[in-house]
Amino acid sequence: MNKSKQTTNWGALSVLISVFFFWGFIAAGNGVFIPFCKAKFGLDQFQSQLIDFAFYGAYYLGALVLFLVSGKRKLDILNKWGFKNGIIYGLLLSTLGAIAMIGAVSLGVYGLILGALFIVALGFSLQQTSAQPFTISLGDPSAGASRLNLAGGVNSLGTTIGPIVVGLALFGSITISDEKIQSSSLSLMLTLYAAVALLFLAAAGIFFFSKKLPAGRNDEPFEKAEKAQNLLLVLSFLLVCIFGYIFSRYTDSSFLENVKNHVHDYVGLSLSFLALIAVVGALFYANVSAKKAPNGWGAMQYPQLILGMLAIFTYVGLEVAIQSNLGELLKHPDFGAFQSGEIAPFISMYWGSLMIGRWTGAISLFSVSKSVRTVLMILVPVLAFGVVLFFNTVVGHDMSNLYLYIICLVFLIVGSIIGADKPAKSLLVFSLLGVLAMLVGLATTGTISIYAFLCGGLFCSIMWPCIFSLSIAGLGKYTSQGSAFLIMMILGGGIIPPLQGKLADIIDIHSSYWVPVACFGYLAFFAVRVRSILAKQGINYDSNETKSVH
Repeated sequence: MNKSKQTTNWGALSVLISVFFFWGFIAAGNGVFIPFCKAKFGLDQFQSQLIDFAFYGAYYLGALVLFLVSGKRKLDILNKWGFKNGIIYGLLLSTLGAIAMIGAVSLGVYGLILGALFIVALGFSLQQTSAQPFTISLGDPSAGASRLNLAGGVNSLGTTIGPIVVGLALFGSITISDEKIQSSSLSLMLTLYAAVALLFLAAAGIFFFSKKLPAGRNDEPFEKAEKAQNLLLVLSFLLVCIFGYIFSRYTDSSFLENVKNHVHDYVGLSLSFLALIAVVGALFYANVSAKKAPNGWGAMQYPQLILGMLAIFTYVGLEVAIQSNLGELLKHPDFGAFQSGEIAPFISMYWGSLMIGRWTGAISLFSVSKSVRTVLMILVPVLAFGVVLFFNTVVGHDMSNLYLYIICLVFLIVGSIIGADKPAKSLLVFSLLGVLAMLVGLATTGTISIYAFLCGGLFCSIMWPCIFSLSIAGLGKYTSQGSAFLIMMILGGGIIPPLQGKLADIIDIHSSYWVPVACFGYLAFFAVRVRSILAKQGINYDSNETKSVH
């Protein structure tokens, strides 16, 4: 029996998606912050990637704590609070993180900066755990991916502006040599994070007083998932041991001296691979065990969620790794020999590519004729491209190297037409395009290679909503729990980029982009596999017709 279509709650959605801007602004700013800290504190590529580990590792810990507390109290804490209050509490926690960043920057201590970023992201974890299912719930489930694309478009506006603003705050001018960075002041970062703290606080106030936004609760009873809980505790213990050792070694002066002399280079690589194997192994074990005895696994008894958790892990790691290592790539003579202060436009264009794709993906939310839709499929990406150029030009960036990037939009438009707003099909098409783009980037140098790697942003753009909506499809009373598990897997952004960074230290930065090739490859596999899994459960989003399963 088919469900009747639900109309989108536009009033609530418009308020909700405002918070997506903050996530993008801070996360994309890290792409500029990483090469700055590398030059400022004399770090290697792996050490600079610990910014990503601190930031994205907080997502895992935040969602894990929420899940463990819920299990201990035998009720869904987030459901008790309501999604709206979850977002408010998350914003307040991020406010504390922004204040902590002011202190860390004042002292100029890299470890404290990592700690402050961790607190900011801990708040983001709570916000995202609340906002993702909330966005999907504000209308028909089959259009959930399109609503997330719209929210993602606002998120990507933040990712486009973030590198520009953070770049100006860090460098103070458009170009600055790495030698000058070492003696430069971080005073403008104080002003930036003071403003960020006020914005977080203001956003929390808007959500608190908003009458358009419902509380957002699930009436389904809470059920514990002891097997899933035990597995996550074991995984967390392993990750703490692995990264605790990494941090202890990479703060040891004698070890760092050996690293500079290319001795012990393989320690960081081996441990990063071990962390990756721990995550993949844990999810594989859960998938096999839940098939034999689903009781006690909670949301993990659904194979679409398990494979989706690995897909989110892979996607976030992929998305972040491409841009986090891009700054180092651009310093290479074969790719322009840019200074750290000159890379912000490229980072902005990478994240802007996600905005271009998400704006394009959100077109399906609007009821327009087929002819108008075709026109919008061409005009919207061009308009979004113009927005990226506009913001960069306003602050004085030379964008002449990126004008011809507009040609790459053709691949986005064609991919969007083929995908036809069908989550599994779109994910497969863009994953394959991503593989192709990375291979072109690896086979070439200069502008062609840079454009190919930037295209990773275009092809990643629609993946999050597709993966998320497909992963929680049919979970029923486990939807909130499944959402928390998926948010935990943002941890991929803290493991895959350092892994690529260590590969870059050992081999070379260009060859390290084989890592994104492997990531896109898994996402293509997930797109094919999840479609058959959902079909067996009577769910077929690709036909825009979903059967009731719970």
